[in-house]
Amino acid sequence: MNTWQTFFDHYAPVYLQEVFTHNTAAEIDFLIEALPLPPGAAVLDLGCGVGRHTIALAQRGYRLTGVDLSAGMLAEAQRAAQAADVAVTWLQADASLPTAAFLERLGPAAPFDAVLCLCEGAFGLIGPGEDPEAHDLAILRNVAAALKPGGPFLLTALNGLRLIRLYTQADVEAGRFDPWTLTETHPMEYDTPAGRQTVTVREKGHLPQELARLCAAAGLEVAHVWGGTAGRWGRRPVELDEIELMILARRR
Repeated sequence: MNTWQTFFDHYAPVYLQEVFTHNTAAEIDFLIEALPLPPGAAVLDLGCGVGRHTIALAQRGYRLTGVDLSAGMLAEAQRAAQAADVAVTWLQADASLPTAAFLERLGPAAPFDAVLCLCEGAFGLIGPGEDPEAHDLAILRNVAAALKPGGPFLLTALNGLRLIRLYTQADVEAGRFDPWTLTETHPMEYDTPAGRQTVTVREKGHLPQELARLCAAAGLEVAHVWGGTAGRWGRRPVELDEIELMILARRR
């Protein structure tokens, strides 16, 4: 099992206690305006987690499909959608699957009017032995394949500028940070009935020009790069030390 899947399966019940999840309504307003989303649009939320944005968009009248690697996250999402009395299609899948397999998993729901990948939902979450760039490029290719021509794609990704400023040469020598791939390796803790457990995970940061290059290779054209820190989304420049940056792209 992917180490991220292990972590998120256990993290799911407490995910919404995180402070960065508390600005959903404002984030949804931003998404609808920035994309923009026409009434009734079909939207794919890739790496949807517990469905925070998925369900809120469904409540606004959009047709949502949520995809996530974690069965635990999807179980929480299904319960929340039922409580909100909205219909969402939930699918468990790896967003970095080969494109043919990914589209087969999506079935007749594709192609979509828009695709979202928010708050490190799949993108940048690297499994053991995976090549970081190949992993994220595979996701972007699947995004392009799932989109209608000209359809918008909004992504928030870990800000590589911050990682460069955060880590030291000692971190590089200790294997905590790889400056070649902008990948950090660190422990994540989670609680189980048997007690607290730890899993080692890898996360890749991105630079704006790198995202533009990867998107172009996948058939997407970046229109804007903005600051993407949760709760502070806006049409504003990226700040060096914010956790995430945001891109708005379109399928060619």
